Amino acid sequence: MQQGLIMATSKLSLIASILLLLVVLGLKPGVADGRRRLISGRGDEPCLKMTVYYHDILYDGANNANATSAVAVQPTLLSRSVSINDTFFGEMVVFNDPVTAVPSLQSEPVAHAEGFYFYDRKESASAWFAFTLVFNSTEHRGTLNLMGADIVAEKTRDISVVGGTGDFFMARGIATLRTDTFEGKYYFRLQMDIKLYECYV
Repeated sequence: MQQGLIMATSKLSLIASILLLLVVLGLKPGVADGRRRLISGRGDEPCLKMTVYYHDILYDGANNANATSAVAVQPTLLSRSVSINDTFFGEMVVFNDPVTAVPSLQSEPVAHAEGFYFYDRKESASAWFAFTLVFNSTEHRGTLNLMGADIVAEKTRDISVVGGTGDFFMARGIATLRTDTFEGKYYFRLQMDIKLYECYV
């Protein structure tokens, strides 16, 4: 009995010593990578927000010098059999697209979007995105991972920010997409308003 009490006291002393050491070193239990977690207090106050422009240039058989995306899987036969306006149901596109701070494609990219989207509706055009924004500029370094449904007919649509690295370590939030311009099937530009509601600094 007495030996059990001594062991329990020793364990408590060890835990107290570790917590004291963390405080002395300026660390807090539960904080990842020595960073402080910021969570927005209200839904309309993100801890970080930015607007960027995503440019997709689909390979058309002749534009291989400029293309930043290509069809990896063709549409299904079901797509053509149920839709007058081919919805490309089942088509998958893989991309490594430039992302700029201003709408012009000629401006220096602040990031690259690396991932894929596939068309997932028979009745109308709709895609599902999964990609990583890779930042390597003077302003930001690191990645943001995004995924979600892009219902093309909607004026704006939200996809989730599900994580990140570097300056965006473990970030969570929302990216609101808006089709800024398009040229047929082979070029489109999305305005992405990114709002992070959980940040580590």
